[in-house]
Amino acid sequence: MSLRSLQNISFLSLIFILISFNSLAQIIKAPVWTSRIEPANPQVGEEIKLILEAEIPAGWYVYGTSFDPNLGPLLTTLKLSNSDAYVAKGKLQEVGAKKKYEEVWEGEVTYFIKKGVFEQGLILSKPTGEIRGSLEYQMCSDLTGQCINYEEEIILDFKAQPNASVTESPTEANVQTSADSGLFNLAEEEVLPADETAERTPAQEQVITIEIEGTENPGLWGFMVLAFLAGLAALLTPCVFPMIPMTVSFFTGRAKTKVAGIRNGFIYGISIIAIYTIAGTAVAAIQGPEFANWLATHWLPNLFFFGIFIVFALAFLGLFEITLPSSFVNKVDAKSEKGGLIGIFFMAFTLVLVSFSCTGPIVGSILISSAGGELIKPILGMFSFSLAFAIPFTLFAVFPGWMSSLPKSGGWLNSVKVVLGFLELALAFKFLSIADQVYHWGILDRDIFLVIHIVIFFALGLYLFGKIKLPHDSPLDFIGVPRLLLALLSLMIAVYMIPGLWGAPLKYLSGYLPPLTSQQFKINGTAAVGESSQYILDEPVKYSDLLEIPHGIKGYFDYEQGLKAAKKANKPLLIDFTGHGCVNCRKMEENVWLDPEVLRRLKEDFVMVALYIDERFELPEREWYTSEYDGKVKKTLGKQNADFQISRFQNNAQPYYVILDHEENLLVNPRSYDTSIPAFIEFLDKAKAEFENRN
Repeated sequence: MSLRSLQNISFLSLIFILISFNSLAQIIKAPVWTSRIEPANPQVGEEIKLILEAEIPAGWYVYGTSFDPNLGPLLTTLKLSNSDAYVAKGKLQEVGAKKKYEEVWEGEVTYFIKKGVFEQGLILSKPTGEIRGSLEYQMCSDLTGQCINYEEEIILDFKAQPNASVTESPTEANVQTSADSGLFNLAEEEVLPADETAERTPAQEQVITIEIEGTENPGLWGFMVLAFLAGLAALLTPCVFPMIPMTVSFFTGRAKTKVAGIRNGFIYGISIIAIYTIAGTAVAAIQGPEFANWLATHWLPNLFFFGIFIVFALAFLGLFEITLPSSFVNKVDAKSEKGGLIGIFFMAFTLVLVSFSCTGPIVGSILISSAGGELIKPILGMFSFSLAFAIPFTLFAVFPGWMSSLPKSGGWLNSVKVVLGFLELALAFKFLSIADQVYHWGILDRDIFLVIHIVIFFALGLYLFGKIKLPHDSPLDFIGVPRLLLALLSLMIAVYMIPGLWGAPLKYLSGYLPPLTSQQFKINGTAAVGESSQYILDEPVKYSDLLEIPHGIKGYFDYEQGLKAAKKANKPLLIDFTGHGCVNCRKMEENVWLDPEVLRRLKEDFVMVALYIDERFELPEREWYTSEYDGKVKKTLGKQNADFQISRFQNNAQPYYVILDHEENLLVNPRSYDTSIPAFIEFLDKAKAEFENRN
């Protein structure tokens, strides 16, 4: 699995556990919005800009305005009240938003972190007046796994100077109106055409990188651990391992005292770390955060990285060698013959250069994998890599007597290099896959991607068993236990991926593979998992023409109707507070609900009601009501569901799971985003047991 797809795994689970205790009964505060007009002293008839700025809480992001409104997430939209004091010109625009490809939605979205800025064009038709409107938007967090929909009331008084040249009011051609509501409706936007020069931000495995002031991004820990392991792997390559005896011979007899020997050894190690870290710093300084975003998903750099990884793989497999000019290496090596600290530094520099043909592809992989992250990421990645790389050389420089315990160089070193070549070959196709998904080329669908990786890992297994021979391989008289275990692991990975050719979700690789929706052929394997509760009410299921529950679960979309069904079925009522634009709701459905044991319980033991908090279906006027929580009229199904969640359960984030008895009392504490399958099963089982106990 690639560095990029694994970097957020470690450490985050602890964060989620700690956060979950505070998220069960908590109203997340909305961003703080400010509004102003530019220019500050406008004239009547002049086009002005209404500027809306949001201070977004740390760890959260707000979606923008310029992506497909049918994609899933809720676009930030502005509805201006009808007024004769102004007319709207154009649509609400985002200013300086970031972009990323979200695999869950199979499309590109725009978003803001820390601060969001939006502009709305207006033409003033009176010298004084009030700009009034309603701003709707969605705020999400990759740290807590929550998404929240908000509505902000915009009220701004203005004064304008009379303009004698204006003889008529702005024409209706500049105005977008809604005849039904009497509002200037800026919500129904067209999708903006893609700018070929626009930046595109990280696609991955990954989810949005949240920049948090005063805290450390937990994903960096996983990335640093993997970079450290890459440094250890680099030690076992044929260009590096033989350098250890050379290091020992260089330091033997140079120091007159033991203290001096220890000092020289540590200076040597620090020099290695400094050389690699400086390289990471240079990359960080050159790329910058916006350039890094462009690197991550634009077709040009991804195809370039794909080509580079193919070259690296072929070099590791033995087709050719990647070397630096010998004249340059010889000049640096001559410097190392000088005494003192300068000589030690150039000895470290010589090690870095001589080992470049083996470490270059690994170092390049780390730098490429850090392209979509923060500026600090390549620096920390190179520091971690060089730390692992330098520790053995430092220890052998300080304790040269340890040399006798090292295994002898031999063909096993080339085998390590070849294994790395196979892995580089597999990773190369991830970059091609990212470009393919972003630009919808359709050349590397999930089926083809899986076939390539199955073949690569089968070939790796056969190589480790000695059935495939490559250049520079030594005769293999027998297979050692470590090599046997690695061969078996490679074949197990290949076999694990085979069911994916028929549509199996392969959840352990879900962040690495192309989305399941790109699968050309699949068999729905969820229908046989449990028997879903049938619709037991002799009445139509409300809103079933608009909404559905995944994986064949038959449920309801209206709370009162769901409660009525639960009473008739004599089962607990499971409320799923969800949303069309909730990324982590989809992750729960794909990674947790799809588990056979979870799915069986959901179908057999509960009556489910899915309450979509961002559903814009407008209810009949007789069903409108004014919320006691915020005093606003709730007209749509989504707003009423959101108001119910807030007022009843003091929570406004999704996903959020609540299980009630027939008297509408909690059976267990509600549960938010957590992809632990055993924990979710325990949540369901405890609720069922408590329900049976009460009855």
